[in-house]
Amino acid sequence: MDVSVTARPRPETPAPPEPPLYATRQRVYPKTVSGDFRRVKWAILAVCLAVYYLLPWVRWDRGPNAPDQALLIDMEGRRAYFFFIEIWPQEIYFLTGLLILAAIALFLVTSLLGRVWCGYACPQTVWTDLFMAVERAIEGDRVQRMRLDKAPLSMNKLWRKTAKHSAWVLIAAATGGAWVMYFQDAPTLARQVFVGEASSSTYVFAGLFTVSTYVLAGWAREQVCTYMCPWPRFQAAMLDEHSLTVTYQKWRGEPRGKHKSGESWDGRGDCVDCTACVQVCPTGIDIRDGQQMECIGCGLCIDACDEIMDKVGRPKGLIRLSTQVTQDACAAGRPAPEWRLLRPRTLIYAVVLATVGAIMLVALLIRPTVEIAVLRDRNPLYVTLSDGSVRNAYTLKVLNKTRDGHEYALTAPGLAGAALTMVDARTSAPSSSLTLAARPDSVATYRVFVTLPAADAPRGDRPLTFDLTDRATGATTRYRSVFIGPEDGHHHDDRKGR
Repeated sequence: MDVSVTARPRPETPAPPEPPLYATRQRVYPKTVSGDFRRVKWAILAVCLAVYYLLPWVRWDRGPNAPDQALLIDMEGRRAYFFFIEIWPQEIYFLTGLLILAAIALFLVTSLLGRVWCGYACPQTVWTDLFMAVERAIEGDRVQRMRLDKAPLSMNKLWRKTAKHSAWVLIAAATGGAWVMYFQDAPTLARQVFVGEASSSTYVFAGLFTVSTYVLAGWAREQVCTYMCPWPRFQAAMLDEHSLTVTYQKWRGEPRGKHKSGESWDGRGDCVDCTACVQVCPTGIDIRDGQQMECIGCGLCIDACDEIMDKVGRPKGLIRLSTQVTQDACAAGRPAPEWRLLRPRTLIYAVVLATVGAIMLVALLIRPTVEIAVLRDRNPLYVTLSDGSVRNAYTLKVLNKTRDGHEYALTAPGLAGAALTMVDARTSAPSSSLTLAARPDSVATYRVFVTLPAADAPRGDRPLTFDLTDRATGATTRYRSVFIGPEDGHHHDDRKGR
């Protein structure tokens, strides 16, 4: 008798849940640490804050009728002042060059020392360090802050939180106030702000900078470095195997594990898995996992690890500044190679940096103290006068960049028979030369007519050169334009031209 057995279907194993698209932020509570890297960070923080807050108050004598603030971006006067340098709007290329220099310098420093800029001098790092120092002073170190955040609301928690945020707001307000002083005279603006006489735009921009400082340095912190800043996404392109970066020496530290006093170190690594490096990290990462996008290269984990190595009697430097080639050599038991400062990447960056810097320096040294800009009328292109002569109209702008008034002689050499007339002197006889004047540090605008007799008038266009000669120094500035006459058989009537 055949008995058929039907197999029961196996229940399907449920698929593992997909990870959430957005993870809940794990708040970072950095622990206080002392050491060489921490001292360097404090020193750079003090210098950066001093420069930012005090620089608007530094004075620089530029002579009469000129602002005496050493660093000033005068939006109303359309000038930028940096000590002895004065930048006009048409010289914006100097700002472009400065940004290029900053970018190349950042590439060079990163290729040499990793993210040293991010760890020490970035504004986000500087102000976050300052805010965390205030937080530690009021709420205590890592363990105390964690307990305070978990504790229910009490008078102790209320006054500490209130004091901390009040201090943060004051620092943020000082930061916003210092920012707007770079755009207006600092002493004058400070008085106007406190008595309520400053412009509404001043209060708006100071308020925006206050809010952004409070939010980014007080609340966002490491989130700015991880999610908002674009630099971590492509900084790896600036690194190579010879770049010095904060490195956990895995060949020495593994296998890690707890260690009791008196136990042998044979068969194990020097890492005692104390997580001190994680507790002091301002971004909350574990440097033992290798290079990570969140690492800002501050080196605080080096200070923390060296302190632990001292306690357990092992050599310092389990976490240290090192290169990939050094780590590969040590892991293979070979002598560590010397650090190479000069290599193709750094040489290219250095050459580009020096080239751009030299170009900017030369351009700054040879830039003229007077410039002339000419705009020829396009409607009408020319006017034929009653005697058959042809006239073109031009608008001239004379830029006097000096602190003294100057008189100039305007001529049009190379155009035989040309007669010059200014609009405000129509009744005077045309001349081959006009006298123009420009006040100190200003732009003078003139309306000039150039007239050619009928016999000398060109058919079509002819090059025209304006020469502006300083009557005191004899220096000449030249501008090339064009004079347009009627084509054969076509004339513009003077009355129609007007």
